[in-house]
Amino acid sequence: IYLTNTLPVKGDMVMLTQLFEILLSNAIKYRDPERSLKITIGCTKEVDCVRYFVQDNGIGIPQQYFDTIFKAFRRLHSKAEYEGTGVGLAICKKIVDVHGGDIGVESTEGEGSTFWFTLPIAQTDVPAIQPVVHAD
Repeated sequence: IYLTNTLPVKGDMVMLTQLFEILLSNAIKYRDPERSLKITIGCTKEVDCVRYFVQDNGIGIPQQYFDTIFKAFRRLHSKAEYEGTGVGLAICKKIVDVHGGDIGVESTEGEGSTFWFTLPIAQTDVPAIQPVVHAD
């Protein structure tokens, strides 16, 4: 797993932890067995928010399912192929919605996926040199 950079965001620590856990778990679950797993986590600062991403080199998602995957109980694979309930990405969407952000995916089937989400940027007077954790 590669961590490129991070920026502080405003949000509930438990919910945001769950968001990252689901996205990382999915990256691991849907890896391509033909190549070594690579996951990159990073972010970019936008005007009034932070856009985080979790990128993998897994099996990818066909474009026609980009909207469907964020709905509860919508599975692209059978339970025999991949375990799960089909609610993980729906939970991610709910967490991001509660925080006033947006979530989406960019993917190429057979090459991997990049799940991204936006969250409000944390406003702080603490100097950047000191590590800060923000949670409401």
